[in-house]
Amino acid sequence: MADTPRQVTFGSLIKSNIRNYSMFLILALIMIIFAFLLTPTGINFSPRNITNIFLQYSYVLILAIGMVQVIIIGGIDLSVGSVCAFIGAISVMVYNTGIGMIPTVIIALIVGAAIGAFQGVIIAYLQIPAFIVTLAGMLLFRGLTYIITHVNPISPINDGYKQLAAGMFDFPALNIQIGNTTWHMTAIIVGAVVFVAFVISEIISRNKRIKNDFDYLPMPFFVAKIAIIGVLIFALSQRFATYRGFPVIVIVLAIAVFVFHFMMKNMVMGRYIYAVGGNARSAKLSGINSEFVTFMVFCFMGTLTGLASVISTGYMNSALPQAGVNFEMDAIASCYIGGVSASGGIGTVIGVVVGGLVMSAINNGMILKNIGADWQYVVKAAICLLAVGYDVFNRRRSGLG
Repeated sequence: MADTPRQVTFGSLIKSNIRNYSMFLILALIMIIFAFLLTPTGINFSPRNITNIFLQYSYVLILAIGMVQVIIIGGIDLSVGSVCAFIGAISVMVYNTGIGMIPTVIIALIVGAAIGAFQGVIIAYLQIPAFIVTLAGMLLFRGLTYIITHVNPISPINDGYKQLAAGMFDFPALNIQIGNTTWHMTAIIVGAVVFVAFVISEIISRNKRIKNDFDYLPMPFFVAKIAIIGVLIFALSQRFATYRGFPVIVIVLAIAVFVFHFMMKNMVMGRYIYAVGGNARSAKLSGINSEFVTFMVFCFMGTLTGLASVISTGYMNSALPQAGVNFEMDAIASCYIGGVSASGGIGTVIGVVVGGLVMSAINNGMILKNIGADWQYVVKAAICLLAVGYDVFNRRRSGLG
């Protein structure tokens, strides 16, 4: 007789998700600490600053979505910063021909995928370590950027290029005036749609777990989870609505998160990525083409790097030869903060997005506090060490390492 599905207790729920929940708590704690440290108090929660966090640091989140897959399979990609600079310069050159923004983005994605495929072939099929290949790639594409730009900035011919990075999705006809504030109701509507989609997805997921005899959340916990996420969604929508509207980049980011989260959780490729990261030899013996999986992961990384390059270049509204410096460090740190294991095989897209938001909140808070770049590096280094140390501690406590 098959076991009947059982409701998980509050204690087991916290224990099994302690790393994920701790990331949310750390993010909230960082925002609250900076709220008291900054003058005027709470400026980091202002609609303008919340919007700017997404506009300024969206490239970190995009890169982290790709980097989590690379680290899960036991690899690393040190080249993404230089590749961002290289593709950013190419994309501006292409855009300046008058081809338009959509073709420019497509070309950037294709170039990024080609670079990822180039490095992926060397790593997967020639069996050269990812660290060495991407370190060489970091130098190669930085040099190529200097060559094609002649070490001079390249500016777009008009403001259309920056609309993906800094544009707003807004219908002015829906705006309403409340007191001295203009409410961009498009942001509220988008938030409502996202909330409804989230509720439907959670209900379907819960029913599927019950049907397949998996553990599931008791109804009070389930409702509380829906309520908390709903409050966060509408709070964020309200911040956007009372500033300039819903940022286009948030829509792009949401699509990227959905696609890769769905792939990692529900598709064969996602299961293969975790299998290769858990034990590449066992995966190979099980019939998984681990070389092809590694190759595809670097193709995904390259494609997302192409997207991040257009976003970061669009935000600066100029292709700078020195652009992309330390992008890879922010992406890697976001992954480790977001719960990715340094040993591979463990990590989620949602986790690294939260980790990226933690990094973004720290960067933003330190800038608002006028903390120098020297101390910013020190803080980032300490955070990265703490995140990896926490992972090693958990693995040892669990008997995994």
